[in-house]
Amino acid sequence: MFNTATTKILTPGAVGVIPTDTLYGVVARASDELAVARLYALKHRDHKPGTVIAANIDQLVKLGIKRRYLTAVEQFWPGAVSVEIPHSISYLNQNTGRQAFRIPNDPELLKLLEQTGPLQTSSANLPGKTPAATIAAAKAYFGNTVDFYVDGGDLSGREPSTIIRIIDDAIEIIREGAVKIEENE
Repeated sequence: MFNTATTKILTPGAVGVIPTDTLYGVVARASDELAVARLYALKHRDHKPGTVIAANIDQLVKLGIKRRYLTAVEQFWPGAVSVEIPHSISYLNQNTGRQAFRIPNDPELLKLLEQTGPLQTSSANLPGKTPAATIAAAKAYFGNTVDFYVDGGDLSGREPSTIIRIIDDAIEIIREGAVKIEENE
């Protein structure tokens, strides 16, 4: 499914729409500052960083995320739990000092991530609108402003990832989603 996406996402500045392990997402290589800036501009996001997905923790460490933060939360991965972690890569975190990270539980997506490296993601929708459940809906939002689309079928009924942060060994739920977690677990 992702054969053409691999080549296209490796093009400098490229932004596309792909099915993730949760919803359709707008994606850009996390190491490509220009592509990430394009993604945030398309989504009209300011000081609201998206989620970075990766094939494994080593990819995130190579990107510049501290291993100690990642190993502290690795029990949530792979899966549809995004964990907010502090970091200093300002173009990724939009100068907030924090951002969500996830290692998906989808073999095809993991294979893509092994080839592309971590991807900056955000749901395929415009602010205040319902996330796209089909490629047709994504195209209605973004048209030719993205470089490619990968059709993964109808994703209706899928929920976004659950977003959490760990504070003093307690879990704080930022957004409830596909995985139900008890706070202070």
